[in-house]
Amino acid sequence: MIQADKILREYRVTEKAADLAANLNQYTFEVAPEANRKEVARAVAKVFNVEVKKVNILIKKPKVKMDRTRRGRPGSKGGHKKAIVTLKEGDAIELV
Repeated sequence: MIQADKILREYRVTEKAADLAANLNQYTFEVAPEANRKEVARAVAKVFNVEVKKVNILIKKPKVKMDRTRRGRPGSKGGHKKAIVTLKEGDAIELV
């Protein structure tokens, strides 16, 4: 089993993530590529002392782009795996 600090890489700070946190009690994290839903739920519960209701996992594949500095050779922009975690009613995560 992977440690909680290795599973949760960073909190995603975007307009959509802020809207989900404010309205639907959902928080968005970038997670390790080998982590699954149960491991993410355990890690969030352990680190933030909250009860996790549901976890959605999304995998963003790397995008191939032409690199102008290397004479048009294709390069790739990094992909990542993110998790949207829904918490039990009344729980919240203070990230500031």
